[in-house]
Amino acid sequence: MTQPPTATALLACITLSSPALAVDTSRSEVREFIAEMQRDYEFDPDALTRLLSKAETKQNILDAISRPAERVVPWHEYRLQFLNPQRIQYGVRFRDEHPERLKAIGDAQLANTVLGILGVETSYGRITGRFRVIDALTTLAFDYPPRGEFFRSELQQFLLLTREEAVDPLTALGSYAGAMGSPQFISSSYRKYAIDADDDGRRDLWSSWDDIVGSVANYLRAFGWRQNEEVVVEAAVAAEDIDRFSAGRIELNETVQSLRTKGARFETRMPDDAPAMLVIAQGKDGPVYRVGFNNFYVITRYNRSTMYSMAVHDLGEAVAGASR
Repeated sequence: MTQPPTATALLACITLSSPALAVDTSRSEVREFIAEMQRDYEFDPDALTRLLSKAETKQNILDAISRPAERVVPWHEYRLQFLNPQRIQYGVRFRDEHPERLKAIGDAQLANTVLGILGVETSYGRITGRFRVIDALTTLAFDYPPRGEFFRSELQQFLLLTREEAVDPLTALGSYAGAMGSPQFISSSYRKYAIDADDDGRRDLWSSWDDIVGSVANYLRAFGWRQNEEVVVEAAVAAEDIDRFSAGRIELNETVQSLRTKGARFETRMPDDAPAMLVIAQGKDGPVYRVGFNNFYVITRYNRSTMYSMAVHDLGEAVAGASR
């Protein structure tokens, strides 16, 4: 969840053949990390040293996270990456195979959003990552200074997670940034928001669809999802009125009424005082306008992008309404 979904899509193209070196556990920063894990979490230092010595520093992980940003695609191109017949049919198949799991969420709009997230993130579990999580996190924790502190914390969370959930730290796979399972949770999110929906005593985001679906719904609820509220609606704005809006920032800086007062035209069931935001995207034939509400903003907590949030919503709605 730390990477845009396009990075997940690129993951399948990254080979694992680049040179790798075993983590040097004699390095001062590694020794300090081991000492912290012993002091703060009672990890056996010898056992942890042996474990980390089996992790590998991989150049292709550093290359992937350091790659210059690609051209920022316009909304109409970005949308087509996810709103295509194949991915919609994957979603329909998933929907039809897991009706009770989706129904258990208890909120049709939230269930559709879960469908959208799983489709955008990993194409319903088809692209979940081929890197060992321990390699990704040790490489970035100790050899990627720009975000070393963050990934050192995620490595700590991953080790705690493997202890709590009986996960083999040497076989768990994920993205090059350490995101795991079909929902692509990073370690800290996994520990905080994952739930044991199938009551088997473990929170398994790799192979338990009960846990996966329930955990994504739990994540969104934790960030303020509101039951059965609208997410986003189409809008129209006259060109001469556009300067009246503060669009571009991801925040609920308007209300339904204030947007209408400034000239936005849209239909919604939301009350006049409902928090809202105007979203402007680049369509094929010009600007596309939408009005996002609280639940739209909540989706951006999963990935801080309005295009991501729109893609999740559109894919979820397409899957929910499609037939085989």
